[in-house]
Amino acid sequence: MHLLNLGILAHVDAGKTSLTERLLHTAGVTDEIGSVDRGSTRTDTLALERQRGITIKSAVVSFPLDSVTVNLIDTPGHPDFIAEVERVLGVLDGAVLVVSAVEGVQAQTRVLMRTLRRLRIPTLVFVNKIDRRGARGAWVLDEMARRLSVPLVPMGAATGLGTRAARFVPGLGPSALDVLADHDDDLLAAYVTHGISDGRLDAALAAQTRQGLVHPVWFGSAITGAGVAELVDGVERLLPPASGDPDGPLSGTVFKVERGPAGEKIAYARIFSGTLRVRDRVPLGAGRGEGEGGEGGDGRVGGDGRVRRDSREEVDGRGRGDGREGSGSRERGGDREEGHGHEEGDGREGSDGRERGDGREGSGGCEREDSRERSGGRERGDIREGSGAREGGDGREGSGGCEPGDGREEGRVTALTVFDRGGDVRREEVGAGRIARVWGLGGVRIGDALGTPGRAAGHHFAPPTLETVVVPGPGADRRALHLALTQLAEQDPLIGVRHDELRKETSVSLYGEVQKEVIEATLADEYGLDVTFRETTTLCVERPARSGAAVEFNKKDGNPFLATVGLRVDAAPPGSGVRFGLEVELGSMPYAFFKAVEDTVRETLGQGLHGWQVTDCAVTMTHSGYSPRQSHAHQGFDKSMSSTGYDFRGLTPLVLVEALRRARTVVHEPMHRFRIEAPADTLGALLPVLARLGAVPQSTGAHERAGVLEGAVPAARVHALGQRLPGLTRGEGELETVFDHYAPVTRGPLPERPRTDHNPLDRKEYLLNVTRRTGD
Repeated sequence: MHLLNLGILAHVDAGKTSLTERLLHTAGVTDEIGSVDRGSTRTDTLALERQRGITIKSAVVSFPLDSVTVNLIDTPGHPDFIAEVERVLGVLDGAVLVVSAVEGVQAQTRVLMRTLRRLRIPTLVFVNKIDRRGARGAWVLDEMARRLSVPLVPMGAATGLGTRAARFVPGLGPSALDVLADHDDDLLAAYVTHGISDGRLDAALAAQTRQGLVHPVWFGSAITGAGVAELVDGVERLLPPASGDPDGPLSGTVFKVERGPAGEKIAYARIFSGTLRVRDRVPLGAGRGEGEGGEGGDGRVGGDGRVRRDSREEVDGRGRGDGREGSGSRERGGDREEGHGHEEGDGREGSDGRERGDGREGSGGCEREDSRERSGGRERGDIREGSGAREGGDGREGSGGCEPGDGREEGRVTALTVFDRGGDVRREEVGAGRIARVWGLGGVRIGDALGTPGRAAGHHFAPPTLETVVVPGPGADRRALHLALTQLAEQDPLIGVRHDELRKETSVSLYGEVQKEVIEATLADEYGLDVTFRETTTLCVERPARSGAAVEFNKKDGNPFLATVGLRVDAAPPGSGVRFGLEVELGSMPYAFFKAVEDTVRETLGQGLHGWQVTDCAVTMTHSGYSPRQSHAHQGFDKSMSSTGYDFRGLTPLVLVEALRRARTVVHEPMHRFRIEAPADTLGALLPVLARLGAVPQSTGAHERAGVLEGAVPAARVHALGQRLPGLTRGEGELETVFDHYAPVTRGPLPERPRTDHNPLDRKEYLLNVTRRTGD
């Protein structure tokens, strides 16, 4: 039987969870339909979800149809939890977008459809709630065509709208041929020549739906079941089944991580190729960003992404779902090194580049340091220099040497389950096309690739634009709060936990106020921590205004580090992120030193001249140099005479902030695109209010008897605009907003963000903190 991984997406309260319950009942998986109001739905398993009646976390449930088994993924509809939706999109074969027949197209509906179209995910549309008072059929169809701007194929019509007797009458209308012919010239030619049979039309509909070119539309009600059987038929006939070779190399993607009853990590993974088996040692981690990889617990991970089969018996409870972590400990692959030949010596490394288990240096190469640093925004402990050095399970270095590796670690699968008929069942192996729950991958994170990296986990929606400080209540343990927030960040990395050791504060990034309330309730219910939050502030970014460069040379001008680093910062197009490049030869110094510079550059850019993240820039290394390894006769390696990764990690922030000073950074604030629909005679009163809020109207129009105003407004003023709108429009105004872009701050004082690092903007303070010397 074929498999189909199907997502249910919608604006909040459009009825997608109710539709999920109806689909399970229709497929015979459940005897009774769960109710959102009663908190008895199958997919809303969190106590908070049942209390609030909204979906917060994505959930997977399976049901069989005649020719396909469907893994259905119910996703949150509230925009504050859009990150959950983003992570799901990469594992879908198809989607159903639910639209309310009463409210019609809403803000999130448009965002979701644009994203589904951009990713070419085959999507069906279900217009729900036709039994509700105020339901409209043809009007909603016209509004979808106008506001979604996508080709729609009505699969029938609704009758008895607004009553419990509302029904869906199937049948393609004459408009179907027009829509399909727009994408198929042969179909149009056949129609003109000798007409089109129903079979030919159905085949064209299926082909174009599977390509994401057109979107069939059904009307119905999840509560009464109207139209659901026809939708199920469409899911089976029109959406493409999962593909993938179960005999190929393993390739999968982790889209969700949760903690089990014993605190163990459970990863939800879509397998695109190959077969995952219990006791497999699986490379993971590629694709989650620079500096975030690590080596496995026993050092057998190569750069090929191949799975290691282990035939040995599992001593600690093979295949048990008892929550015990697998063997994958988190070690970073090492700091690579580079150079430019500015220093004396030939720079040749020793024979193996490994540190001895007894702490003595080998004949050269990768040094081990027991230090803590942040890489890619996350803390790392026990950092090992040398990109290829692998730590053995007994703490001894492996035989890897200092060749550049892929920076990945491996974990050992201890248990697997797959979804089946509303529950999950234990399996010894999971093949291509399936979604599995995986135990044993202790270092796994959302977005990790399993085995050979395949589809990259891209960012399809806007990042969080709000931030707040979490304030522990009386008697709350700060360490327990730190641990709890860290675990929540495993499930949602975009909350961006940020610790300020100087002020003893912890802040999180947010999409909105509802998300803040959910975090507060989760900390109280699951961790027993009473917290409050400070006022939410807007997250800005910094962008370089021009080019700037700086360099510090080894043993010159008060440089206390045994390193030469030169960096140039150039502005890059909006949305391009951060790029790091070289104008020096890669072989001119050890690879680990280059890696140390690049990782430190990315970390330092997290806090620019005004404390905000610096983005949309290209950083180029223009100078490099190091002191080659020195040793005394019959003695070991002398760190005081030779460069280490510490020197490059210490010097790079000073050079980078000086380059940023010369480039000058401009603080940008997030801007939302807004759409206001209100009585036409109230728009005049709205304009001066919009001006005071810093909003910029860009277009006006009319829709039926209402006026439509569109433009951009600072994210910090969206809440105020929503509060003012009802009083200005006699309660009839409707506001839609969505993040659009970042724009330079032009009103009021320039926003500053407190620093949480050693403050390289103040050289003397920085050197005192880092080296206990001033460098004078």
